[in-house]
Amino acid sequence: MRQRSAFKIVEFRSQLLDDWIALRCLLWPDGSEQERRIEAETLLQRAGRAVVFLAQSTELVRIGFAEATLRCDYVNGCATSPVAFLEGIYLQPGWRRCGVARQLCNAIEQWAAGVGCSEFASDTEFENTAAQHMHLALGFEETVVYYRKRIEPSQY
Repeated sequence: MRQRSAFKIVEFRSQLLDDWIALRCLLWPDGSEQERRIEAETLLQRAGRAVVFLAQSTELVRIGFAEATLRCDYVNGCATSPVAFLEGIYLQPGWRRCGVARQLCNAIEQWAAGVGCSEFASDTEFENTAAQHMHLALGFEETVVYYRKRIEPSQY
């Protein structure tokens, strides 16, 4: 683990909205800032069923975030309900591999246990090997592999 200056994990507060939106835009760049803001506001309306934690350096520089929701529908690879689901996690490149993601996920796990969850799940794209390695390093285990096959529309 690389050493960086000290950081802290804070639960979302309205004065951190712009920082959170800026980080969401870095994680999901295929969309406008306005789209990311609308998604964030929708997530915040799920009172008690969603949580956002931000990581800040002691100089109050935004480092990253993690957001999770409670999913009550079936979550692949899980046996209970509800399940805490990691919807997104992002760290500024200079802060990766130094314990920040672990602390963000620990905060989510504590929140999840407090609302009655016994499982914490996530997913990532097949080609995103960096995210797959991160999940394994954080203690997640691979539980499901999906397949798909494209079919051509019928002429009928």
